Amino acid sequence: MSESSESYRASVLVVDDEESIRESLRMVLEYEGYAIAEAESGEKALERVRQKPPEAVLLDIKMPGMDGLELLGKLQERGYDMPVLIVTGHGDVSTAMEATRRGAFDFFEKPLQRERVLVSLRNAIDSYRLGKGQGPARYAYDELVGSSPAMQRLRETIAKAAPTPATVLITGESGTGKELVARAIHRLSPRRERPLVQVNCAAIPDELIESELFGHEKGSFTGALRKQVGKFAAADSGTIFLDEVGDMSQRTQAKVLRVLQDGDVEPVGSQKTVKVDVRVVAATNRDLGEQIGTGSFREDLYYRLNVIPIRTPALREHLDDLDELVGYFIRRFSEANNYPLKSLEPEALDVLRKQPWRGNVRELKNMVERLLILSSNNEIDRQNVVDVLGGGREELGAPLLAATTLKEFREASERLFLLHKLEENSWNVTRTAETIETPRSNLYKKMDLYGIRREDRTG
Repeated sequence: MSESSESYRASVLVVDDEESIRESLRMVLEYEGYAIAEAESGEKALERVRQKPPEAVLLDIKMPGMDGLELLGKLQERGYDMPVLIVTGHGDVSTAMEATRRGAFDFFEKPLQRERVLVSLRNAIDSYRLGKGQGPARYAYDELVGSSPAMQRLRETIAKAAPTPATVLITGESGTGKELVARAIHRLSPRRERPLVQVNCAAIPDELIESELFGHEKGSFTGALRKQVGKFAAADSGTIFLDEVGDMSQRTQAKVLRVLQDGDVEPVGSQKTVKVDVRVVAATNRDLGEQIGTGSFREDLYYRLNVIPIRTPALREHLDDLDELVGYFIRRFSEANNYPLKSLEPEALDVLRKQPWRGNVRELKNMVERLLILSSNNEIDRQNVVDVLGGGREELGAPLLAATTLKEFREASERLFLLHKLEENSWNVTRTAETIETPRSNLYKKMDLYGIRREDRTG
Protein backbone atom coordinates (compact mmCIF):
# COMPACT_ATOMS: atom_id res chain seq x y z
CA MET A 1 0.00 0.00 0.00
CA SER A 2 1.34 3.42 -0.92
CA GLU A 3 2.15 6.07 1.69
CA SER A 4 -0.78 8.22 0.61
CA SER A 5 -3.34 5.42 0.60
CA GLU A 6 -2.09 4.14 3.95
CA SER A 7 -2.37 7.61 5.42
CA TYR A 8 -5.89 8.06 4.13
CA ARG A 9 -7.52 4.67 4.85
CA ALA A 10 -10.88 4.93 6.51
CA SER A 11 -11.44 4.27 10.22
CA VAL A 12 -14.54 2.39 11.40
CA LEU A 13 -15.81 1.79 14.94
CA VAL A 14 -17.69 -1.53 15.39
CA VAL A 15 -20.10 -1.44 18.37
CA ASP A 16 -21.69 -4.76 19.39
CA ASP A 17 -21.98 -6.61 22.70
CA GLU A 18 -21.38 -9.95 20.92
CA GLU A 19 -17.67 -10.61 20.55
CA SER A 20 -18.22 -13.04 17.66
CA ILE A 21 -20.00 -10.34 15.62
CA ARG A 22 -17.25 -7.82 16.31
CA GLU A 23 -14.58 -10.34 15.38
CA SER A 24 -16.22 -11.33 12.09
CA LEU A 25 -16.72 -7.69 11.08
CA ARG A 26 -13.13 -6.88 12.01
CA MET A 27 -11.79 -9.69 9.83
CA VAL A 28 -13.90 -8.68 6.82
CA LEU A 29 -13.22 -4.95 7.10
CA GLU A 30 -9.51 -5.18 7.88
CA TYR A 31 -9.09 -7.41 4.82
CA GLU A 32 -10.65 -4.59 2.79
CA GLY A 33 -8.13 -2.10 4.20
CA TYR A 34 -10.20 -0.37 6.89
CA ALA A 35 -8.70 0.63 10.26
CA ILE A 36 -10.97 -0.96 12.88
CA ALA A 37 -11.70 -0.12 16.51
CA GLU A 38 -14.16 -2.04 18.68
CA ALA A 39 -16.52 -1.29 21.57
CA GLU A 40 -18.69 -3.78 23.46
CA SER A 41 -21.15 -1.21 24.81
CA GLY A 42 -22.58 2.22 24.15
CA GLU A 43 -20.57 3.70 27.02
CA LYS A 44 -17.29 2.29 25.65
CA ALA A 45 -18.23 3.52 22.17
CA LEU A 46 -18.61 7.09 23.40
CA GLU A 47 -15.17 6.87 25.00
CA ARG A 48 -13.61 5.53 21.77
CA VAL A 49 -15.24 8.32 19.74
CA ARG A 50 -14.01 10.93 22.23
CA GLN A 51 -10.46 9.58 22.00
CA LYS A 52 -10.44 9.51 18.20
CA PRO A 53 -13.58 10.04 16.09
CA PRO A 54 -13.92 7.40 13.34
CA GLU A 55 -15.27 8.06 9.86
CA ALA A 56 -18.12 5.60 10.30
CA VAL A 57 -19.82 3.61 13.06
CA LEU A 58 -21.30 0.11 12.64
CA LEU A 59 -23.76 -0.08 15.52
CA ASP A 60 -25.81 -2.96 16.95
CA ILE A 61 -29.29 -1.67 17.78
CA LYS A 62 -29.96 -4.01 20.70
CA MET A 63 -27.41 -3.96 23.54
CA PRO A 64 -27.69 -4.09 27.33
CA GLY A 65 -27.46 -0.72 29.03
CA MET A 66 -27.25 2.03 26.42
CA ASP A 67 -28.85 0.67 23.23
CA GLY A 68 -28.13 1.72 19.67
CA LEU A 69 -30.86 4.35 19.45
CA GLU A 70 -29.68 6.06 22.62
CA LEU A 71 -26.06 6.01 21.46
CA LEU A 72 -27.05 7.47 18.08
CA GLY A 73 -28.80 10.31 19.90
CA LYS A 74 -25.82 11.00 22.17
CA LEU A 75 -23.42 11.10 19.21
CA GLN A 76 -25.67 13.65 17.51
CA GLU A 77 -26.05 15.71 20.70
CA ARG A 78 -22.27 15.94 21.03
CA GLY A 79 -21.86 17.19 17.47
CA TYR A 80 -20.40 14.05 15.86
CA ASP A 81 -21.53 13.81 12.25
CA MET A 82 -19.89 10.62 11.00
CA PRO A 83 -22.34 8.15 9.33
CA VAL A 84 -23.87 5.50 11.60
CA LEU A 85 -24.90 2.17 10.06
CA ILE A 86 -27.25 0.02 12.12
CA VAL A 87 -26.96 -3.77 12.60
CA THR A 88 -30.19 -5.44 13.71
CA GLY A 89 -31.84 -8.79 14.28
CA HIS A 90 -34.97 -9.74 12.33
CA GLY A 91 -37.29 -8.77 15.19
CA ASP A 92 -35.80 -5.27 15.50
CA VAL A 93 -36.27 -4.04 11.91
CA SER A 94 -38.87 -1.45 12.96
CA THR A 95 -36.41 -0.04 15.52
CA ALA A 96 -33.70 0.08 12.86
CA MET A 97 -36.02 1.96 10.51
CA GLU A 98 -36.71 4.41 13.33
CA ALA A 99 -32.93 4.87 13.62
CA THR A 100 -32.70 5.78 9.92
CA ARG A 101 -35.48 8.34 10.42
CA ARG A 102 -33.35 9.82 13.20
CA GLY A 103 -30.34 10.11 10.95
CA ALA A 104 -28.68 6.67 10.64
CA PHE A 105 -27.20 6.16 7.16
CA ASP A 106 -28.43 2.58 6.60
CA PHE A 107 -29.30 -0.66 8.43
CA PHE A 108 -28.50 -4.35 7.92
CA GLU A 109 -30.27 -7.44 9.18
CA LYS A 110 -28.39 -10.38 10.71
CA PRO A 111 -26.99 -12.59 9.31
CA LEU A 112 -24.99 -9.90 7.55
CA GLN A 113 -24.43 -10.00 3.79
CA ARG A 114 -20.77 -9.17 3.22
CA GLU A 115 -21.13 -7.35 -0.12
CA ARG A 116 -24.07 -5.24 1.01
CA VAL A 117 -22.22 -4.11 4.13
CA LEU A 118 -19.10 -3.22 2.13
CA VAL A 119 -20.99 -1.28 -0.55
CA SER A 120 -23.08 0.68 1.95
CA LEU A 121 -20.06 1.41 4.16
CA ARG A 122 -18.03 2.66 1.19
CA ASN A 123 -20.91 4.88 0.07
CA ALA A 124 -21.33 6.25 3.60
CA ILE A 125 -17.66 7.17 3.92
CA ASP A 126 -17.48 8.65 0.39
CA SER A 127 -20.52 10.77 1.18
CA TYR A 128 -19.00 11.86 4.50
CA ARG A 129 -15.72 12.88 2.87
CA LEU A 130 -17.50 14.72 0.10
CA GLY A 131 -19.61 16.56 2.67
CA LYS A 132 -16.47 17.66 4.47
CA GLY A 133 -15.23 19.12 1.20
CA GLN A 134 -11.70 18.07 2.08
CA GLY A 135 -11.06 14.60 0.67
CA PRO A 136 -7.61 13.48 1.84
CA ALA A 137 -7.11 16.79 3.64
CA ARG A 138 -9.08 15.41 6.57
CA TYR A 139 -6.27 12.94 7.29
CA ALA A 140 -3.46 15.46 7.18
CA TYR A 141 -4.26 16.44 10.76
CA ASP A 142 -4.61 12.93 12.21
CA GLU A 143 -1.41 13.26 14.25
CA LEU A 144 -2.08 16.86 15.35
CA VAL A 145 -4.36 15.90 18.21
CA GLY A 146 -6.28 18.48 20.23
CA SER A 147 -9.42 20.62 20.13
CA SER A 148 -8.10 23.61 22.11
CA PRO A 149 -8.05 27.11 20.56
CA ALA A 150 -4.24 26.86 20.24
CA MET A 151 -4.46 23.67 18.16
CA GLN A 152 -7.36 25.01 16.10
CA ARG A 153 -5.30 28.09 15.25
CA LEU A 154 -2.36 25.86 14.31
CA ARG A 155 -4.49 23.80 11.92
CA GLU A 156 -6.01 26.96 10.41
CA THR A 157 -2.54 28.38 9.72
CA ILE A 158 -1.41 25.09 8.15
CA ALA A 159 -4.51 25.05 5.92
CA LYS A 160 -3.71 28.57 4.68
CA ALA A 161 0.01 27.89 4.12
CA ALA A 162 -0.12 24.43 2.55
CA PRO A 163 -1.67 25.21 -0.87
CA THR A 164 0.90 27.95 -1.59
CA PRO A 165 4.49 27.48 -2.87
CA ALA A 166 5.86 29.73 -0.08
CA THR A 167 8.62 28.56 2.24
CA VAL A 168 7.58 27.90 5.82
CA LEU A 169 9.59 28.26 9.03
CA ILE A 170 8.25 26.22 11.95
CA THR A 171 9.45 27.28 15.38
CA GLY A 172 8.72 25.87 18.80
CA GLU A 173 10.16 23.98 21.72
CA SER A 174 11.50 20.46 21.38
CA GLY A 175 8.74 17.85 21.42
CA THR A 176 5.92 20.12 20.21
CA GLY A 177 5.35 18.36 16.88
CA LYS A 178 7.23 20.47 14.32
CA GLU A 179 7.79 17.39 12.14
CA LEU A 180 4.05 16.60 12.25
CA VAL A 181 3.29 20.12 11.05
CA ALA A 182 5.72 19.70 8.15
CA ARG A 183 4.01 16.44 7.15
CA ALA A 184 0.57 18.06 7.31
CA ILE A 185 1.74 20.93 5.10
CA HIS A 186 3.02 18.47 2.51
CA ARG A 187 -0.12 16.31 2.61
CA LEU A 188 -2.34 19.35 2.06
CA SER A 189 -0.19 20.80 -0.72
CA PRO A 190 -0.47 20.28 -4.49
CA ARG A 191 2.81 18.30 -4.13
CA ARG A 192 1.25 15.63 -1.92
CA GLU A 193 1.79 12.85 -4.47
CA ARG A 194 5.48 13.74 -4.80
CA PRO A 195 8.31 13.01 -2.31
CA LEU A 196 8.61 14.48 1.16
CA VAL A 197 12.32 14.30 2.02
CA GLN A 198 13.32 14.94 5.65
CA VAL A 199 16.79 16.03 6.77
CA ASN A 200 17.93 16.49 10.38
CA CYS A 201 20.62 19.12 9.91
CA ALA A 202 21.88 18.72 13.49
CA ALA A 203 22.52 14.98 13.15
CA ILE A 204 24.83 15.26 10.11
CA PRO A 205 28.51 16.19 10.63
CA ASP A 206 29.51 19.56 9.17
CA GLU A 207 31.92 17.89 6.75
CA LEU A 208 29.14 15.72 5.27
CA ILE A 209 26.06 17.93 5.27
CA GLU A 210 26.80 19.58 1.91
CA SER A 211 27.17 16.15 0.33
CA GLU A 212 23.91 14.99 1.93
CA LEU A 213 21.95 18.04 0.81
CA PHE A 214 23.43 18.69 -2.63
CA GLY A 215 25.05 15.38 -3.62
CA HIS A 216 28.61 14.76 -4.77
CA GLU A 217 30.61 13.45 -7.71
CA LYS A 218 32.68 10.29 -7.52
CA GLY A 219 36.15 11.05 -6.16
CA SER A 220 35.25 14.58 -5.05
CA PHE A 221 36.62 13.84 -1.56
CA THR A 222 38.16 10.95 0.37
CA GLY A 223 35.58 8.21 0.66
CA ALA A 224 33.45 9.43 -2.27
CA LEU A 225 33.56 6.08 -4.05
CA ARG A 226 30.51 6.74 -6.19
CA LYS A 227 28.27 9.56 -7.29
CA GLN A 228 25.53 10.47 -4.81
CA VAL A 229 22.26 12.27 -5.45
CA GLY A 230 21.57 14.89 -2.77
CA LYS A 231 18.39 15.40 -0.76
CA PHE A 232 17.37 18.49 -2.76
CA ALA A 233 17.51 16.55 -6.02
CA ALA A 234 15.67 13.62 -4.41
CA ALA A 235 12.90 16.05 -3.39
CA ASP A 236 12.54 17.54 -6.89
CA SER A 237 8.87 18.44 -7.54
CA GLY A 238 8.12 17.63 -3.90
CA THR A 239 8.93 19.04 -0.47
CA ILE A 240 12.13 19.07 1.57
CA PHE A 241 11.91 19.39 5.35
CA LEU A 242 15.04 20.89 6.90
CA ASP A 243 14.79 20.11 10.60
CA GLU A 244 17.09 21.94 13.05
CA VAL A 245 17.99 24.38 10.30
CA GLY A 246 19.75 26.60 12.85
CA ASP A 247 22.57 24.04 13.10
CA MET A 248 23.80 24.48 9.51
CA SER A 249 27.23 25.98 8.87
CA GLN A 250 27.58 29.37 7.17
CA ARG A 251 28.87 27.70 3.99
CA THR A 252 25.90 25.36 3.82
CA GLN A 253 23.52 28.24 4.54
CA ALA A 254 24.90 30.08 1.50
CA LYS A 255 24.24 27.10 -0.77
CA VAL A 256 20.71 26.62 0.60
CA LEU A 257 20.05 30.31 -0.04
CA ARG A 258 21.09 29.80 -3.66
CA VAL A 259 18.60 26.98 -4.05
CA LEU A 260 15.85 29.17 -2.62
CA GLN A 261 16.76 32.11 -4.87
CA ASP A 262 17.09 30.40 -8.25
CA GLY A 263 16.60 26.63 -7.80
CA ASP A 264 20.26 25.82 -8.55
CA VAL A 265 21.92 22.87 -6.82
CA GLU A 266 25.68 22.38 -7.19
CA PRO A 267 26.89 18.90 -6.17
CA VAL A 268 30.19 18.74 -4.31
CA GLY A 269 33.03 18.31 -6.82
CA SER A 270 30.94 19.34 -9.83
CA GLN A 271 31.23 22.43 -12.02
CA LYS A 272 27.64 22.05 -13.21
CA THR A 273 24.46 23.06 -11.49
CA VAL A 274 21.22 21.12 -11.48
CA LYS A 275 17.83 22.84 -11.54
CA VAL A 276 15.30 21.65 -8.96
CA ASP A 277 11.73 22.60 -8.12
CA VAL A 278 11.43 22.10 -4.38
CA ARG A 279 9.14 23.50 -1.71
CA VAL A 280 11.19 24.16 1.45
CA VAL A 281 9.80 23.73 4.96
CA ALA A 282 12.29 24.39 7.76
CA ALA A 283 12.11 24.00 11.53
CA THR A 284 14.13 24.99 14.57
CA ASN A 285 13.86 25.20 18.35
CA ARG A 286 16.55 27.87 18.39
CA ASP A 287 16.17 31.64 18.45
CA LEU A 288 17.32 32.49 14.93
CA GLY A 289 17.04 36.21 15.69
CA GLU A 290 19.65 35.76 18.40
CA GLN A 291 21.83 33.72 16.03
CA ILE A 292 21.61 36.48 13.44
CA GLY A 293 22.84 38.90 16.11
CA THR A 294 25.87 36.71 16.86
CA GLY A 295 26.59 36.17 13.16
CA SER A 296 25.99 32.41 13.18
CA PHE A 297 22.90 32.55 10.97
CA ARG A 298 22.48 34.51 7.74
CA GLU A 299 19.86 37.23 7.89
CA ASP A 300 19.06 36.93 4.17
CA LEU A 301 18.44 33.17 4.55
CA TYR A 302 16.21 33.81 7.55
CA TYR A 303 13.95 36.13 5.55
CA ARG A 304 13.83 33.62 2.69
CA LEU A 305 12.77 30.83 5.06
CA ASN A 306 10.40 32.88 7.19
CA VAL A 307 7.89 33.77 4.46
CA ILE A 308 5.17 31.97 6.44
CA PRO A 309 6.04 31.55 10.14
CA ILE A 310 4.28 28.82 12.11
CA ARG A 311 4.80 28.33 15.84
CA THR A 312 3.94 25.04 17.54
CA PRO A 313 2.53 25.65 21.03
CA ALA A 314 4.15 24.15 24.11
CA LEU A 315 1.98 21.56 25.88
CA ARG A 316 1.59 23.84 28.90
CA GLU A 317 -0.18 26.29 26.55
CA HIS A 318 -2.92 23.79 25.63
CA LEU A 319 -3.34 21.53 28.65
CA ASP A 320 -7.05 21.30 27.76
CA ASP A 321 -5.94 18.78 25.15
CA LEU A 322 -4.24 16.49 27.65
CA ASP A 323 -7.19 14.07 27.98
CA GLU A 324 -7.50 13.79 24.20
CA LEU A 325 -3.75 13.31 23.76
CA VAL A 326 -3.60 10.62 26.44
CA GLY A 327 -6.49 8.76 24.80
CA TYR A 328 -4.81 9.01 21.40
CA PHE A 329 -1.46 7.67 22.66
CA ILE A 330 -3.16 4.83 24.58
CA ARG A 331 -5.04 3.76 21.48
CA ARG A 332 -2.05 4.04 19.12
CA PHE A 333 0.35 2.19 21.42
CA SER A 334 -2.19 -0.54 22.24
CA GLU A 335 -3.02 -1.18 18.58
CA ALA A 336 0.65 -1.20 17.51
CA ASN A 337 1.75 -3.57 20.26
CA ASN A 338 -1.39 -5.71 20.69
CA TYR A 339 -1.81 -4.39 24.25
CA PRO A 340 -5.16 -4.38 26.04
CA LEU A 341 -6.82 -0.98 25.83
CA LYS A 342 -6.52 0.75 29.21
CA SER A 343 -7.93 3.97 30.60
CA LEU A 344 -6.81 6.54 33.17
CA GLU A 345 -8.81 7.44 36.26
CA PRO A 346 -9.67 11.17 36.54
CA GLU A 347 -7.34 11.46 39.56
CA ALA A 348 -4.49 10.06 37.48
CA LEU A 349 -5.12 12.65 34.77
CA ASP A 350 -5.13 15.36 37.45
CA VAL A 351 -1.57 14.35 38.41
CA LEU A 352 -0.47 14.53 34.77
CA ARG A 353 -2.00 17.99 34.38
CA LYS A 354 0.20 19.32 37.18
CA GLN A 355 3.47 18.23 35.54
CA PRO A 356 5.71 20.89 33.91
CA TRP A 357 6.05 18.91 30.62
CA ARG A 358 9.34 20.48 29.62
CA GLY A 359 9.59 17.79 26.94
CA ASN A 360 6.08 18.69 25.71
CA VAL A 361 3.93 16.20 23.77
CA ARG A 362 6.88 13.87 23.13
CA GLU A 363 7.42 13.57 26.88
CA LEU A 364 3.70 12.90 27.42
CA LYS A 365 3.75 10.17 24.75
CA ASN A 366 6.69 8.44 26.42
CA MET A 367 5.00 8.74 29.82
CA VAL A 368 1.78 7.15 28.54
CA GLU A 369 3.68 4.24 26.99
CA ARG A 370 5.58 3.74 30.25
CA LEU A 371 2.30 3.68 32.19
CA LEU A 372 0.75 1.13 29.84
CA ILE A 373 3.75 -1.17 30.16
CA LEU A 374 4.26 -0.89 33.93
CA SER A 375 0.64 -0.85 35.19
CA SER A 376 -1.05 -4.21 35.74
CA ASN A 377 -4.71 -3.10 35.89
CA ASN A 378 -7.02 -2.14 33.03
CA GLU A 379 -7.56 1.24 34.67
CA ILE A 380 -4.47 3.27 35.51
CA ASP A 381 -4.91 5.00 38.86
CA ARG A 382 -3.27 7.95 40.57
CA GLN A 383 -0.71 5.81 42.39
CA ASN A 384 0.46 4.23 39.11
CA VAL A 385 1.21 7.71 37.76
CA VAL A 386 2.95 8.83 40.94
CA ASP A 387 5.10 5.67 40.93
CA VAL A 388 6.13 6.10 37.32
CA LEU A 389 6.86 9.80 37.76
CA GLY A 390 9.03 8.98 40.74
CA GLY A 391 10.80 6.29 38.77
CA GLY A 392 11.54 8.69 35.95
CA ARG A 393 14.32 10.42 37.90
CA GLU A 394 17.55 8.46 37.98
CA GLU A 395 19.41 8.07 41.24
CA LEU A 396 23.09 8.55 40.54
CA GLY A 397 24.36 5.23 41.81
CA ALA A 398 21.48 2.85 41.14
CA PRO A 399 22.09 2.11 37.42
CA LEU A 400 25.80 1.65 38.05
CA LEU A 401 25.33 -0.76 40.96
CA ALA A 402 22.75 -2.69 38.94
CA ALA A 403 25.27 -3.43 36.17
CA THR A 404 26.42 -7.05 36.04
CA THR A 405 29.19 -6.73 33.43
CA LEU A 406 31.93 -4.22 32.72
CA LYS A 407 30.21 -3.33 29.42
CA GLU A 408 26.92 -2.58 31.21
CA PHE A 409 28.77 -0.47 33.80
CA ARG A 410 30.52 1.57 31.10
CA GLU A 411 27.26 2.17 29.23
CA ALA A 412 25.39 3.16 32.41
CA SER A 413 28.23 5.49 33.38
CA GLU A 414 28.32 7.13 29.97
CA ARG A 415 24.55 7.58 29.93
CA LEU A 416 24.56 9.27 33.36
CA PHE A 417 27.51 11.46 32.36
CA LEU A 418 25.73 12.64 29.21
CA LEU A 419 22.49 13.27 31.11
CA HIS A 420 24.22 15.48 33.66
CA LYS A 421 26.20 17.40 31.04
CA LEU A 422 23.09 18.03 28.98
CA GLU A 423 21.33 19.24 32.13
CA GLU A 424 24.24 21.56 32.95
CA ASN A 425 23.99 23.09 29.48
CA SER A 426 20.17 23.47 29.56
CA TRP A 427 19.83 20.68 26.98
CA ASN A 428 21.64 22.68 24.30
CA VAL A 429 23.17 19.82 22.30
CA THR A 430 25.70 21.95 20.43
CA ARG A 431 27.02 23.58 23.61
CA THR A 432 27.13 20.22 25.41
CA ALA A 433 29.10 18.65 22.56
CA GLU A 434 31.61 21.51 22.72
CA THR A 435 31.89 21.18 26.51
CA ILE A 436 32.66 17.45 26.47
CA GLU A 437 34.81 17.84 23.32
CA THR A 438 32.93 15.51 20.98
CA PRO A 439 31.35 16.16 17.57
CA ARG A 440 27.69 17.15 17.79
CA SER A 441 26.74 14.27 15.48
CA ASN A 442 28.46 11.82 17.85
CA LEU A 443 26.49 13.19 20.81
CA TYR A 444 23.22 12.73 18.87
CA LYS A 445 24.22 9.14 18.12
CA LYS A 446 24.95 8.50 21.80
CA MET A 447 21.61 10.03 22.80
CA ASP A 448 19.82 7.75 20.32
CA LEU A 449 21.83 4.74 21.52
CA TYR A 450 20.93 5.28 25.16
CA GLY A 451 17.41 6.57 24.53
CA ILE A 452 18.19 9.93 26.14
CA ARG A 453 15.40 12.48 25.89
CA ARG A 454 14.88 15.78 27.64
CA GLU A 455 12.18 14.24 29.87
CA ASP A 456 14.97 12.13 31.43
CA ARG A 457 16.34 15.27 33.14
CA THR A 458 18.04 14.50 36.43
CA GLY A 459 16.58 17.24 38.62
